[in-house]
Amino acid sequence: MPAVGIRPASPPSHRPGRRGLVGVLVTALAAALLAVVPATQAQAAPVLLSQGKPVTASSQEHYGTPATAAVDGDDGTRWSSAASDPQWIRVDLGAPASLSRVELRWEAAYAKSYRIETSPNGTDWTTAHSTTTGAGGTETVNVSGTARYVRMLGTVRATPYGYSLWEFKVYGTTGDDPGPVTPGGDLGPNVHVFDPSTPGIQAKLDQVFKEQESAQFGSGRHAFLFKPGTYDNLNAQIGFYTQIAGLGLSPDDTTINGDITVDAGWFNGNATQNFWRGAENLAVKPVNGTNRWAVSQAASFRRMHVKGGLNLAPNGYGWASGGYIADSRIDGQVGNYSQQQWYTRDSSIGGWSNSVWNQVFSGVEGAPATSFPEPRYTTLGTTPISREKPFLYLDGGEYKVFAPAKRTDARGTTWASGTPQGESIPLSRFYVVKPGATAATINAALAQGLHLLFTPGVYHVDRTITVERANTIVLGLGLATIIPDNGVTAMKVADVDGVRLAGFLIDAGPVNSPTLLEIGPQGASTDHAANPTTVQDVYIRIGGAGAGKATTSMVVNSHDTIIDHTWVWRADHGEGVGWETNRADYGVRVNGDDVLATGLFVEHFNKYDVEWYGERGRTIFYQNEKAYDAPNQAAIQNGTTKGYAAYRVDDSVDTHEAWGLGSYCNYNVDPNIRQDHGFKTPVKPGVKFHSLLVVSLGGMGHYNHVINDTGASTVPAGTSTVPSTVVSFP
Repeated sequence: MPAVGIRPASPPSHRPGRRGLVGVLVTALAAALLAVVPATQAQAAPVLLSQGKPVTASSQEHYGTPATAAVDGDDGTRWSSAASDPQWIRVDLGAPASLSRVELRWEAAYAKSYRIETSPNGTDWTTAHSTTTGAGGTETVNVSGTARYVRMLGTVRATPYGYSLWEFKVYGTTGDDPGPVTPGGDLGPNVHVFDPSTPGIQAKLDQVFKEQESAQFGSGRHAFLFKPGTYDNLNAQIGFYTQIAGLGLSPDDTTINGDITVDAGWFNGNATQNFWRGAENLAVKPVNGTNRWAVSQAASFRRMHVKGGLNLAPNGYGWASGGYIADSRIDGQVGNYSQQQWYTRDSSIGGWSNSVWNQVFSGVEGAPATSFPEPRYTTLGTTPISREKPFLYLDGGEYKVFAPAKRTDARGTTWASGTPQGESIPLSRFYVVKPGATAATINAALAQGLHLLFTPGVYHVDRTITVERANTIVLGLGLATIIPDNGVTAMKVADVDGVRLAGFLIDAGPVNSPTLLEIGPQGASTDHAANPTTVQDVYIRIGGAGAGKATTSMVVNSHDTIIDHTWVWRADHGEGVGWETNRADYGVRVNGDDVLATGLFVEHFNKYDVEWYGERGRTIFYQNEKAYDAPNQAAIQNGTTKGYAAYRVDDSVDTHEAWGLGSYCNYNVDPNIRQDHGFKTPVKPGVKFHSLLVVSLGGMGHYNHVINDTGASTVPAGTSTVPSTVVSFP
């Protein structure tokens, strides 16, 4: 029978309906009370120390069950020993640590009698725990003391088989408690703040652009921040990992009489690799009447006022593969030209030209009417739920972060009628994270009750950043980049209200991480409809800057989460790229109910790019490319199905809806590869799809159908890149 993908370790918690008003009021009251509780001094919380660390064992059952599988963070892999007593598995934590507990997650073959032993040197062992009544399953053992090495020594097996552990986890602290963290402060060396009287603004813009224009996988990170006022005769060319933004409360507080330009001269007029940059919260009056913004994925255009037209194509009208606009006003026409796909949300435009493959609008004044499949416009009058990205601004001389309010059935910008609705939070309530900061310090700041403002830079973390407090803001400037070391998950968010993640990049490390970003724990069950968590301009990358691996990039367990513009990318070019070199099986997995994705870009995963298990999920705009580098048909064979769908709704789901979805294939290693379909879904009254297409790029591989067994094959189109479309399904 055909494979249907790997289900979550336990079924997601579906909700039959909403809680009553009482539940909402209780939650709101609790949140209000928590907000006024004084922050306590940071305490070093135990963290997972063993994941990805060196590990050895007394024996191994066969080649598929190595000791490393017990510390890889993957609940689907295991270590198993020979079928004899005694047997042991030992992990080297790399440095002495203060131990707090050991978690043993046994497979069916477990230990009846075993000891947990610790050692400073790997030779002399002390018993920290001993039992003769092991029960199997998941056992959590409290331990104490300081040690570098920890081992499980099994002395009596409970079954005729060997000892078998899905996971062997050691928790503790490494003695690097930073103590109380000082909030606020300056914005660090890579934030360039200007006012209208600042000398040499153009020279600084040009200097950084020269460094960043072609630095696709470089380490430079920059943010240009303009104080309120008027700036004349500027051309701000925006390269990789560069953000330009105004510091007013409204875009019209900061006006550039000039241009904010992205072009593709560095890549011979091809804009398909103009990634990782952004423009926010500015008014721009272009010199020739039209501003050029020729970008592709991971390049947001938010809260902008263009006093003229906007050209989304590079000079010469070469290829482009973007993109995203939100909360913006473009007085003139948006010239889409060569842009293959684009999503525009909650904005006002003077008009739109050309459709190419997939142009989607929601809540946009002046948007063209739905006409899919030709022209390929898909338009929703409003956006069901939206809450704009937090942003830094100046209130007099004080830096604050403005957190816009949630809107339902939104249309047009948040700022057209004056001061937007929301909350201002002083920078004194943020830990300003600067290059060199450790995960221990970042977590201590969170434990203190602080928000996080990541300044531009690259941050290696040796443990998971854990966001556990409701309404916490984690905001990045200048594409701040987080790299998890030793196979840890970069960031996890608790099942709490109103967390806002925005403006940063997570880049997988060389040791496989089971996940890179988790929103809510497995089994999350709290209703967050009144105050959802938002994920905005948060990008994930596996490979490209070097070998990286992750089993699943983003997992959304919390109900009501809003994913508003993300690019989750297994690299198809750069360093450390290959079918196994940057292995990443799954892109985004949604387990939570009532999750909304507005602007979802997910590409090149070895198996499923998006899997949806939650009820009442909605996606407005989806862009996908299947993995270019599949070596042959067998590598992507999914049971009896050819290929893994780009977007799969699980058979258990009763209600789901999506608009404007495209999947493209470019199997450049083996052009004979066939995908049975781009999209896979159960056929039920509550499951609806609108405006779907699949495209074979130059005949490099083909789709047999668009969704399930519906939609024409791309084979007749040959090398012409003409999409096969389905207007609605079922």
